[in-house]
Amino acid sequence: MAEINDEKNIESPAPGQVPPAPEPSPVCDSWQQILQAVLGVIMLVGAMAMVHYYAPTATQGTPPDDLERQVHALTAQVEQLKQEQAMPAVVLNRYRNSIGYIYGVYQVGFAGERPRIRARVSGTGFLVGEGLLATNRHVAEPWYGDSEAEKLMTEGASSTLESLVIFFPGSPTPVNLSCAAVSKTSDLALLRADNLNQVRGLAVLPLAKSPSLPGEHVTVIGYPMGIAGMVAKSPPSIYERLALRHNDISAASELAALSLIRPSATWGHLGDVVGDKLIYDAPTAHGGSGGPVFNSKGEVIGVNSAYMDGFSGGTLGVSVESLRPLLQEAQKAH
Repeated sequence: MAEINDEKNIESPAPGQVPPAPEPSPVCDSWQQILQAVLGVIMLVGAMAMVHYYAPTATQGTPPDDLERQVHALTAQVEQLKQEQAMPAVVLNRYRNSIGYIYGVYQVGFAGERPRIRARVSGTGFLVGEGLLATNRHVAEPWYGDSEAEKLMTEGASSTLESLVIFFPGSPTPVNLSCAAVSKTSDLALLRADNLNQVRGLAVLPLAKSPSLPGEHVTVIGYPMGIAGMVAKSPPSIYERLALRHNDISAASELAALSLIRPSATWGHLGDVVGDKLIYDAPTAHGGSGGPVFNSKGEVIGVNSAYMDGFSGGTLGVSVESLRPLLQEAQKAH
């Protein structure tokens, strides 16, 4: 049986001769044309969709994209943070001269006898009206909250303020004070300057118009540690002379004459608000009672009143909402 040979004879090109190019296939050409047509349609549809999407916003002004909005938000947050961090210096420089150091002497005893209690009181007060200063009740009435004094008073003893004065920064002369109004429910009081000329020209601190929320930054200004604290900040020569008599009013008078009555500012966060009570972590000490508590806008949100030993976040203040009725009462009475 003969074998069938399917191989075709292919002539090899002569040396140096270029082989002829293959003829184009009709099938490949048609597929290329179809593919080009499909791509053209897709591009046309995409262009129409983009025009449809962006045309309305183009006429109204294109809003910033998400990245731009995030940048704006972060910039605003950074500016707010800078403002809050600078607030202690701002309020201290702006209102320093209107925040004074209060010094007084009081006694509790029975008529015809030597006083059972005779003690000093120190605190902070700040201007909230014409000749009116806000402070704590336990500064204006030092026997308030004193269990020993209150026990004597239930037995018929009387309480008396021998003297109560305030030293303002920049002034060498103390201002005599008298009680203008006392809260029956909160540790708040208003004192009145006996000589209005001595406080005329001092700035009245602005009270916040809206309540504060936990988490906000606060600044507390006052005289923590009283005269001892101011003596400790004094130049060495003054410190050596006054260190052993830092509770004496003559030491306060000497500090005033040397322009060393200077309040301190501390900064922290408002931890909680319970009724009219503010809880924050800006540190303080005795002598700081009655000082203003500022928010990040430079407004007074409360009056510093106490601190809890052993807990750095346990500084307490009373909201200015409880101060407003006292202010109205004192202004009507005068």
